[in-house]
Amino acid sequence: MVDKLKKKISDTSAKVGVVGLGYVGLPFALEAAQAGFDVTGIERNRSRVDKVNRAENYIDDIREVDLAREVKAGRLRAQADYQGVENLDVIVIAVPTPLDKNLVPDLQYVRGVTADLSKHLRAGQLVSLESTTYPGTTEEVMQPILEGSGLKADRDFFLAHSPERVDPGNKRWQTKNTAKVVGGIGPNSLEAALAFYGNVLEGVVPISSAKAAEMVKVFENTFRAVNIALVNELALLCDRMDLNVWEVLDAAFTKPFGIMPFYPGPGVGGHCIPLDPHYLEWKAREHNFRTRFIALAGEVNRAMPEFVRTKAWRILNEHGLAPSRSRILVLGLAYKRDISDWRESPAIEVIKLLQADGADVAYHDPYIPVFKHEGLDLESVEISDDALQAADLVIITTDHSNLDYARVVREAKHVLDTKNATKGVPEREGKVTLL
Repeated sequence: MVDKLKKKISDTSAKVGVVGLGYVGLPFALEAAQAGFDVTGIERNRSRVDKVNRAENYIDDIREVDLAREVKAGRLRAQADYQGVENLDVIVIAVPTPLDKNLVPDLQYVRGVTADLSKHLRAGQLVSLESTTYPGTTEEVMQPILEGSGLKADRDFFLAHSPERVDPGNKRWQTKNTAKVVGGIGPNSLEAALAFYGNVLEGVVPISSAKAAEMVKVFENTFRAVNIALVNELALLCDRMDLNVWEVLDAAFTKPFGIMPFYPGPGVGGHCIPLDPHYLEWKAREHNFRTRFIALAGEVNRAMPEFVRTKAWRILNEHGLAPSRSRILVLGLAYKRDISDWRESPAIEVIKLLQADGADVAYHDPYIPVFKHEGLDLESVEISDDALQAADLVIITTDHSNLDYARVVREAKHVLDTKNATKGVPEREGKVTLL
């Protein structure tokens, strides 16, 4: 049976389904279509379904011309239900895996999709989970649900985990050329998954099990979270010691071995770094193991918006201004440079904290014209000279590359730069306070 599926994959006659057309799913669906496969996207958000079928792009990392070409050729389409899923040969799942307010994994989307797929499962299909999750999810959660169909995993159908490695805004490393880790729940599942991903992407990395593949992903993001927390904590210490943390780090990173650049900021954002380490932390408790680095890193990183608020207070106080009588302009709502993704952005928490102090807060972000989420209802203001001059304090929370920071420093009364975006501005002395 695995040989039959591999043959269909090899000649691209295999029909592919991608469940979830977000930041991970749509780019992968497009890559599969460009590789010659017939691809059906399944997405509960009907607005996204309609946009895909009209070839309207809503993801920063793909080009609309590429999407239009595959849709026009009939190789890519979207639907809001599971009709015809039994006719698919490969099904890739890329749905959200959030945490609840107590930092407990919320697998409702994974469970729900798996239950829906089990109603359509047939022999010979490959199901691959790409959503980031704790080690054991594929085998412990998905496999029993899918085997409820009466089919046996790794014998009648194939089940794998291949964690997504999407870095929004990265022009060099994208879905196509980023090595893909692949683990199956058995040898046949691994063989089928390697054949499929090897025919879509440039490089695959086989690993012994789906559980090991899940651990790879959460470790990658835990590595980043812990190191970001380390430099964030260093920033807090440098603030106490009246040292420039950016100067210290730039000098440290000139060492050609034994160190890797990480920088502080107003917090961590995106769907991965603020959330994924806590999947591993939660799972570790099942084994009576306490992941102290992860817990501490999360505590440090989550405290950074409060530190930004404290530094803003200091600046305003130095100039005889109370927060409740201050106008503050926040530059950047996205969680990282040059993208429109605001998920878990620390800028959101900074704005909420400042508003709670009574400050009049506005924001500018060229990638997010309107923001009506997380209890906020704001529109991006034009970054004019008047807007900069009217603000009692400008806070840079995202270092978008298309902003003129020399102009910001020149026109603003005071600037709190949490990203060292003004590094190249010679006139910043006395006007800019660094994190």
